[in-house]
Amino acid sequence: MTKRSFIVGIDVGTAEVRVGLGEPRPDGTINMIGLGLSPSEGVRKGVIVDLEKTVESIVSAVEEAERMAGFKIESAYVGLKGLNIELINNRGVVAVTSDDREIREDDLERVMQAARVVALPMDREIVDIIPREFIVDGFDGIRDPVGMLGVRLEVDAQVVTSLITSLHNLLRCINRAGVTINGLVLQAMANSEISLSPDERDLGAFLLDIGGGTTEISLFQHGKLQKLAVVPVGGDHITTDLAAGLRINYFKAEELKINYGSALLSLAESEPKIEIQNLGSNELRLVSERELTSYIEPRIQEIFQIAKEEMSKMGWSYLPPAGVVLRGGVSSMKGIVEVARLSMESDQVRLADFDVAGIQNPAYSTVAGLLYYVQRYQPRMHIQERGKPTRKRGPSLWQRIKDWLADIVD
Repeated sequence: MTKRSFIVGIDVGTAEVRVGLGEPRPDGTINMIGLGLSPSEGVRKGVIVDLEKTVESIVSAVEEAERMAGFKIESAYVGLKGLNIELINNRGVVAVTSDDREIREDDLERVMQAARVVALPMDREIVDIIPREFIVDGFDGIRDPVGMLGVRLEVDAQVVTSLITSLHNLLRCINRAGVTINGLVLQAMANSEISLSPDERDLGAFLLDIGGGTTEISLFQHGKLQKLAVVPVGGDHITTDLAAGLRINYFKAEELKINYGSALLSLAESEPKIEIQNLGSNELRLVSERELTSYIEPRIQEIFQIAKEEMSKMGWSYLPPAGVVLRGGVSSMKGIVEVARLSMESDQVRLADFDVAGIQNPAYSTVAGLLYYVQRYQPRMHIQERGKPTRKRGPSLWQRIKDWLADIVD
C-alpha cells in the first residue's frame, strides 16, 4: 500500500482555535480531510492570557479534526500572528565552496544561516528567515540559485522575530496539547498564498485580515511581503458594542452580529423583528437590523480608519495598484466592501475568495492557507524543531470505538 502524506495546521486565534488536516495532491492542491474548531477561551487580543484554557481549546479542536479524519494527529505546523512580530531586513553572504563552483543545497543553508546574524534585544527571538531574493556574483532577482555557477552567494532576507514570552507561551500550549510542532509559519504569508493572486503580490496590494481581537495589515509588492502591522481592534469590539448598546449578554450579541449584522446602515432593514432579552430580566423586545447596524457601522469605520493610518505609516498615502483585499471573519459581513471603499476613498477593494479546497467557511481560510504555504515551501522552510509534546492526550473518541470493535473481533 502506498504511504499517504498529510499536513496539519493549527491556527490559535482570539475567537477560535482552528485545525486543518490535508492531503497534498500532485496538481499542487490539497484535499482537506479533517477540520476542527473550538472557541478560544484563553486568548485576548491575540495574546494568550490563560494557558490551561488555551490548551483545552487546542485539544478540543484537534480531537474534532481527528474524528473527522479517522486517525490521531501527532504533529502540526502552527500559524504565527503578526502581533508581537517584527520584521528585520538583513543580508547573508557566503563563498561557494565546491570545486566546480556549482551552488548546492548546503551553500543555500549556509547563506540562510549567515542571514540570521543580527543584533536583537534580549526579549526577542528569531522565528524564521524568509528569503526575498538571492544574488549570485552581483546578479540579483534570483529565486532559486541551486544548480547555478558562481563564486559569491548572497541572500536578501527578512528575519522574523517575536517576543520570547508570547512565542514560548504559544509553543507550550501546543506541546501540552500533545502535538509536536513541525514549524512556525507567519500568518500573513500563509494568508497571501490563497488570498492574493501573483499579479496582486507583484503590483502591490494590502491584505487586511480583520479577526476577532486584532486587525493585521500586510503590504505585498514585487512578489514579497514588505511591511506588517497589527492593531488590537477587531470583531470582538463590535460584539462588545452591541452588548453594551442593546443591554444583552456577550454571547447573544455575537449571535446577532453573525446572523443579522450589517456594516452599512443603508442595507439594513428597519422593521423590528429580531427578538432579544434584556439583561437581568425576562422581558423580551423587538429590534431591527437597522438598530443593530447603528452600533456596528461606526466600529467598522473606525477599523478602516486605523488601517488607513497604518498604511500611511508604511509610506502609502494612497492605495497601491492592486488596492486592498479583505479577509477574516468580519469581512464576511454584509456591506463591508462598500464601507471599505468609502473609508479608503477608492474602488480598488475586494473580498478574498473563501472557497479554498472546497471549504466555503471563512473561519477555516487561514488554516487552509497555512497548509498551502507549507506544501509549496516546505523544502525551503528554514525552521528548527520546536519541541516535543509534554503531555499525552487521551485517545480520541474514534480511536476508542476502533479499539472496542477490535476487542470484540478478537
